[in-house]
Amino acid sequence: MRVLLVEDDSSISEPLRDALERDGAEVQLLGEGAAAPEAALGVDVVLLDLGLPDMDGTEVCRRIRSISDVPVIVISARQEEGERVLLLEIGADDYLVKPFGVRELSARIRAVLRRSSESLMPECISAGALEVDLRSHRAAIEGRELELTPKEFDLLVLLAGEPGRVHARQDILETVWDPHWYGPTKTLDVHVASLRRKLGDPKWIETVRGVGYRFAAQR
Repeated sequence: MRVLLVEDDSSISEPLRDALERDGAEVQLLGEGAAAPEAALGVDVVLLDLGLPDMDGTEVCRRIRSISDVPVIVISARQEEGERVLLLEIGADDYLVKPFGVRELSARIRAVLRRSSESLMPECISAGALEVDLRSHRAAIEGRELELTPKEFDLLVLLAGEPGRVHARQDILETVWDPHWYGPTKTLDVHVASLRRKLGDPKWIETVRGVGYRFAAQR
């Protein structure tokens, strides 16, 4: 994940960069807004402070949005409702008030990236004998329709959408259940077990011990 962090206060930007890099991100720092629109073309998400030395972050957001659909998360100490509404109306995807925790920020980043990827998601997913129709919210194996709960369907879409990819347990919980999920993970195991039964073969969903789950690339 490539992150552009537009923040002029090094006491904030540097620890935040370090935390995001520990989480596996590649972070580019900018202390001014003028170069941000062009730099935004090469990243997956922009974290944008509003109080920049050369121009207000609101104008930076406008310029980014005029040339790119890259997700923009505003990070600011400004708490006024009117400010938040204005930024969201001109194209920001989320607004996070300082101070905030890195876990919350990471969850918000994943949420906006998920929404962005969902807009590009195909209407149908095919994986071997499995067919998933996102429009009708139906799934079938060799024509046999699966009776899935809403969460089981969402879990199947996440896993089957990228066969062979390992999805970490916490990422699955934050994607399928709640971006701010801090509860027990047992519910994931229960849903995976149920989904395996309904698929008819536990080998469709592989357990990657100590990490999470992976959908079989070929079944």
